[in-house]
Amino acid sequence: MPRIIYILTCGYLLLANLVAMLVTVVDKRAAESGSRRVSERALLLVSLLGGSPAMYITMRLIRHKTRHALFMVGIPVIIVLQVVVALFVYHVAGGAF
Repeated sequence: MPRIIYILTCGYLLLANLVAMLVTVVDKRAAESGSRRVSERALLLVSLLGGSPAMYITMRLIRHKTRHALFMVGIPVIIVLQVVVALFVYHVAGGAF
């Protein structure tokens, strides 16, 4: 895999995880204040788009959505699936990182 693709992928994942942290904290604050919340669909979409590790860690740290199986089981499942896909792509690319 060309170096630029590796750099862009890492940059994208860093950005996706920062967005996931921010969205999770914003939703927690909205829940506490009773204002408009981030939808569960949006939270899961951010997770699917690469922010799952940071979202899961943030949810655990700030104790947000920890009673929701959809998040406490679903996000780790998403992480596992993303790792499997990454390993597959790595293998298909010939291990050239």
